[in-house]
Amino acid sequence: MTRSRLWGPMSGLILAIGLAGLIADQAFKAWMLYGYEIAARGRVALTPFFDLVMVWNYGVSYGLFQQDGAFGRWVLVAVTLVISIVFWIWGAQSDRRLPAISFGLVLAGALGNGIDRVVYGAVADFFHFHVGSFSWYVFNLADVWIVAGVAGLLYDSFQKRP
Repeated sequence: MTRSRLWGPMSGLILAIGLAGLIADQAFKAWMLYGYEIAARGRVALTPFFDLVMVWNYGVSYGLFQQDGAFGRWVLVAVTLVISIVFWIWGAQSDRRLPAISFGLVLAGALGNGIDRVVYGAVADFFHFHVGSFSWYVFNLADVWIVAGVAGLLYDSFQKRP
């Protein structure tokens, strides 16, 4: 019996984690933009090292590949879709929980930021860590999901197996 490339033993878990992460990301962004109205508030200092701010990211991680036109925006949307399909197919081949959870997180983050690009033309970022003159880039929940997912995949790749 051959295993499908698009659905495997952990695909349900990947889908559940991906949907939960995507819903959390999009709900938080909607609340920050329209409920809390972060853009009107400016910088909101929560601690001496953590602020809420409103930043529209027209590029990718760390603000790389900034796009100022519709063509670049749609290229990034297309790249997001291709990467998401590749990660889904890769994840469907998994038969262990940690990689499945990790794939779900990466997909949730990629699709969450992809939706922002389609709806707003840029990714909405809110979290800003800083210490003294050091300033970490501004990010969102989708970015957290991506980093956690990649960390899980890296950790899993170093595990010894028979």
